[in-house]
Amino acid sequence: MDPMIRLILAQGMLGLNNGVFYAMLSLGLAVIFGLLNVVNFAHGALYMLGAFLALIMYSYMGAWIGMSDLSIGFWPSLILAPILVGCFGMLIERFMLRRLYKLDPIYSLLLTFGVTLVLQGLFINFFNASGTPYPGMPESLRGVVNLGFMMFPKYRLFVIVFSILVCFIVWYVIERTRIGSRLRAGTENPELVKAFGINVPLMVMLTFGFGTGLAGLAGVLAAPIYSVSPLMGANLIIVIFAVVVIGGMGSIAGAVVTGFTLGLVEGITKVFYAPAANTVIFLLMVIVLLVRPNGLFGRQG
Repeated sequence: MDPMIRLILAQGMLGLNNGVFYAMLSLGLAVIFGLLNVVNFAHGALYMLGAFLALIMYSYMGAWIGMSDLSIGFWPSLILAPILVGCFGMLIERFMLRRLYKLDPIYSLLLTFGVTLVLQGLFINFFNASGTPYPGMPESLRGVVNLGFMMFPKYRLFVIVFSILVCFIVWYVIERTRIGSRLRAGTENPELVKAFGINVPLMVMLTFGFGTGLAGLAGVLAAPIYSVSPLMGANLIIVIFAVVVIGGMGSIAGAVVTGFTLGLVEGITKVFYAPAANTVIFLLMVIVLLVRPNGLFGRQG
């Protein structure tokens, strides 16, 4: 195989690995904005919270409760941490955001930005600000796989496949099932849906919890790859907002497709001009906003 093609494919796979996190996080943002019209700036902090919950359950919880042998591994954390983050998100919606729905959306953005600062401050006080490695990667996912053009870590390949599956399931549920149609109807015409006996406030709270749970799930998946740091979400959230804007605010399919695509673009850009890799997403965002202000998948008008 030609060395340049091999390099492009290798960087594309590494870029796709970043793209799965762009897709997962922008998917959660799109669910929350598309169904609730809330700009959740705390999404990056909730991603960080998911990673820290996985780390705490594996490395610290046993010592904290006096059972040094207790350690909750990766697979249980993959279920428990998103549920805990989702429950925390529901508390934010129920006791904070719900009071602001009738006000300008800037208030919800400022509130969630404040939640971000509080969470980051708490974890900086108790953990290493520069990051802590997560040691709980399953033995079955250690090692590498020969893809023909490169040796690729098994765990990263698992993350790519698992994330694609999660994104497809979420898209299908929201766009193609009765549950999804009720969610959309409840946000577009809540009074009519209430007339059919559906508890709209509960549905809104569960939707927000589900969106934040996706951020927690992405955090657990990221923990074995990246160093678990209080600022890991802050470093990513601006990119995620750019992904959502390019895909179309509130578009589920746009968030997923754009997240994966921009990850690939970012990776391949490193082959030709590495310094541009950190800015290519924002350059594309500017171009899309000039040509199609509602985003590639957003509804016009």
